[in-house]
Amino acid sequence: MADFLVIVESPAKAKTIERYLGNKYKVKASMGHIRDLPRSQMGVNVENSYEPKYITIRGKGPVLKDLKTAAKKAKKIYLAADPDREGEAIAWHLAHSLSVDISSDCRVVFNEITKDAIKESFKHPRPINMDLVDAQQARRILDRLVGYNISPLLWKKVKKGLSAGRVQSVAVRLIIDRENEIKAFVPEEYWTIDGEFLKGKDHFSAQYFSLAGKEKFELKSEQDVQSILSQMDDNKFVVMSVTKKERKRNPAPPFITSSLQQEAARKLNFRAKKTMMLAQQLYEGIELGKEGTVGLITYMRTDSTRISDVAQTEAAEYIRSEYGEDYLKDEQRKEKKQSNAQDAHEAIRPTSTLRDPNSLKSFLSRDQLRLYKLIWERFLASQMAQAVMDTMSVDLQNGNVLFRANGSKIKFPGFMKLYVEGSDDNVDEKDKMLPDLKVGDEVFKKDIEPKQHFTQPPPRYTEARLVKTLEELGIGRPSTYAPTLDTIQKRGYVALDNKRFIPTELGEIIDELILEFFPDILDVEFTAKMEQGLDNIEDGKVPWVNIIDEFYQDFEIHLKKAEEEMQSVEIKDEPAGEDCENCGNPMVFKMGRYGKFMACSNFPDCRNTKPIVKEIGVTCPSCKEGQIIERKSKKKRLFYGCTKYPACEFISWDKPLPRECPKCEGMLVEKKLKKGVQVQCVSCDYKEEPQN
Repeated sequence: MADFLVIVESPAKAKTIERYLGNKYKVKASMGHIRDLPRSQMGVNVENSYEPKYITIRGKGPVLKDLKTAAKKAKKIYLAADPDREGEAIAWHLAHSLSVDISSDCRVVFNEITKDAIKESFKHPRPINMDLVDAQQARRILDRLVGYNISPLLWKKVKKGLSAGRVQSVAVRLIIDRENEIKAFVPEEYWTIDGEFLKGKDHFSAQYFSLAGKEKFELKSEQDVQSILSQMDDNKFVVMSVTKKERKRNPAPPFITSSLQQEAARKLNFRAKKTMMLAQQLYEGIELGKEGTVGLITYMRTDSTRISDVAQTEAAEYIRSEYGEDYLKDEQRKEKKQSNAQDAHEAIRPTSTLRDPNSLKSFLSRDQLRLYKLIWERFLASQMAQAVMDTMSVDLQNGNVLFRANGSKIKFPGFMKLYVEGSDDNVDEKDKMLPDLKVGDEVFKKDIEPKQHFTQPPPRYTEARLVKTLEELGIGRPSTYAPTLDTIQKRGYVALDNKRFIPTELGEIIDELILEFFPDILDVEFTAKMEQGLDNIEDGKVPWVNIIDEFYQDFEIHLKKAEEEMQSVEIKDEPAGEDCENCGNPMVFKMGRYGKFMACSNFPDCRNTKPIVKEIGVTCPSCKEGQIIERKSKKKRLFYGCTKYPACEFISWDKPLPRECPKCEGMLVEKKLKKGVQVQCVSCDYKEEPQN
């Protein structure tokens, strides 16, 4: 019989850790939380210092019984839940259920599941950190007080199944505010003048900059453009100034939770929920043949960019071996710590740089490998030398008109040889070379092209943009982003349109009610202050009851007012514009957990429902009878099919267009590119210029 019992959260971790520790240790899994607040009631005694009522979670009885049996036979129990607030709370609940002294050295934490890290962690057990427990407990109680008081009001006044939470309400508010900005946006006209120039056989681009001796001003009309063009004499331009500089660029720091979610969305097209699921798998361990199960990355819920000395040394050796001494990071360069970062443990990094992505191809799924490669490259690049760019700015003058050309060239790639951080704005990283130009040189105009533009409204939030905004505002913490985005979609408060969030009518109604009666819940500064309060509890600066009480005293006043004054809201079903084929009553649009659908207005007498079909105005090129409609695969990927399915099996991943190919009369489709779309024929080589 084993002398020591170790309790972790997941079975995958249990097997790996037991193998590392040897025969004297028995490792079992709690399968997450053992105790929690009851689902059927508030579970918080407001009258008695907000004392929480914890019960064994339904279905966890057999797990707890098994753990108690093993605990009785063990000489010592180690609680090894995840190394964060929630993990500390799980360990505390386990200690309570198994009668473990929380002041004893019962708590073991590790940031990576590798043999060395596990063995080292068991040399330094510690008591349970009650400041961490209290911070998690305070968050749980705060969310319960908000959710279990406001949600019943919404059920009563709007409809059942709704919920309200501190972080999710702010997220919805941000999305609605952005939508209102877009609706209120008034485009403004402006113009640019692009020029193509020749210096010998070399050609390059430049743009209108200003009139000589005058400040730059925006061209707001075609009249402004003509005024500029009229001041140009001929095709000859003279180089008036040449400015050359060397610019250095630092690599992005290694991943934290939020930046991993953002970059995985940009580069891999992963949703936040999927990113965290895959990261969990890589952290808990993957079977690597003879090597057994190995944790491939460090803990994925972190807001710190700190890297251990051991990891830095290993990365430096790898860089020196693979890229050379010149590519090593400058010793003086240090990562900036974010002002609100807890710095509890390291950044997200591979547990060993030596396990490069190519060596793991046969052991990982496609998506696991893609995420691991992203993490591995980002970490390694963060330990590499700066990139050095040669930049060049040239002013060209004709008459009174100045054009400016900017060029850059990578002098030394540094970290860029391996990895360049993605951007929401599709920044082009390619060299933009200019000819060797000197003051007094003459260049010749090849083409001048005025272009009309209109200012654009701010973009809707993608998951990546929303996570970034929440993080910048100090709303939520690493563990909250993915579940928050998942919740607001499941509740039907927002929907994704072309991977961007738009608020639903339901979301706007709930937002208005909360804004009217609980303005603090939607106040960004107030919510960020609450997060800071939770951090202060974790740091031992303030008792958790004080933070809860400070919030609840004011919240209770708003709650009583809402119960008395909140009016009932009727959400009317939107007519679908067609009749039910079963009973003849009008069909209406309804919102379900998977989005909008059509249902008969005669419910419950008639239960006819069907999905919403969106025609794109194209006749099926296969059967020539049906219409092409948008469909979604099981994995929610958009494709196009025929209304005559299954009689006609035509499908296309690319959107068919209602016009024929001018070259062969075949079907034209919109092919999505990394930047924009391109119209091309499926039957011949006809292609049109890509459009952004």
